[in-house]
Amino acid sequence: MRVAIVGAGAVGATAAYYLAKNRHINITVFDEGLGQATQAAAGIISPWFSKRRNRSWYHLVRLGADFYQDLVADLQQEGQQADFYQQTGVYIIKKDEDKLKDLYDLALSRRDEAPLIGDLKLLSKSEAIKDFPDLQGFETLLYASGGARVEGALLVKTLLRASRADIIKKKVSLSLEGKDYVIDGQHFDTVILAAGAWLGQILAPLGYQLDLRPQKGQLRDYYFSDLDTATYPVVMPEGELDIIPFPSGQISIGATHENDKGFDLSVDTALLNDFEIQAQHYFPYLKNASSFKERVGIRGYTSDFSPFFGPVPDLINTYTAGGLGSTGLTAGPLLGWQLAQLAQGREPLLNLEDYAVENYIVKTYQ
Repeated sequence: MRVAIVGAGAVGATAAYYLAKNRHINITVFDEGLGQATQAAAGIISPWFSKRRNRSWYHLVRLGADFYQDLVADLQQEGQQADFYQQTGVYIIKKDEDKLKDLYDLALSRRDEAPLIGDLKLLSKSEAIKDFPDLQGFETLLYASGGARVEGALLVKTLLRASRADIIKKKVSLSLEGKDYVIDGQHFDTVILAAGAWLGQILAPLGYQLDLRPQKGQLRDYYFSDLDTATYPVVMPEGELDIIPFPSGQISIGATHENDKGFDLSVDTALLNDFEIQAQHYFPYLKNASSFKERVGIRGYTSDFSPFFGPVPDLINTYTAGGLGSTGLTAGPLLGWQLAQLAQGREPLLNLEDYAVENYIVKTYQ
């Protein structure tokens, strides 16, 4: 079977990795390498404190968090490094610290079905700074030992290397020729479309209309020569701000959620400087960073901020996932694995009706 995967982010790269385990499948991955959300992402995996009422969404992100355990184990069993993922715990900070008890109770009620949450504790400032020195701006915070961080670029690099798939770095289109799909002059039996915010540009020429929009995300990586940040917990204050430590003295601050910038990939220094000021309220030592660099990527999101995955209507053996928005690192690998299962004729773990593609992708003309 000849399979094309368009898009090599969290979804596409995971699909490639799991399809590659089937020696009867020949895989080609296409990715332009411009503006990819995963490459520009540093993420916190900690969905259990969300108060969103969409049960299907929570089910997806809960299982997405769990799936990292399987993904890491599968890679390590093959002798691959899986240092893109690390459970360092998560700190949750609220301006109104009375809300922390409510979140504690919420997570506790979910822990039976999500044991990955791990230990739950309300920590005083003196307790919290033992693991994250110089953290400020609170008297009490909520800690969960199961919280994790993911480096998006390293995730994709690891999966693509392990897949040994052919990677073609160019922008491509999709056409039909008889029963075959044609991409970049090559013929395929099955196609997985994991192009994120660019999915509409692939399907529109085939007569499809999509409920999918681009969302610009920016973050800044700060580097410290005098800090050992490898085991620092990730920090989730209120709002868009996240503080995400990585090994080798790196702390990532972000990320923006800009719904009106289209596919603009320019760095907005003023916006990131504002994030820096916000972050210094919690981590004043940020001003001592020896250097920094920015990342910009484009996420895809739907009008109701719900994701979708499954077969593309009226395109046999073509599958897609999208609309993940800022949950791409949490849910993307799980959905990539699910698409790999669908492409091989296997039953998905998730109920397709809960994430119906036809709610967001409609064929408007032949």
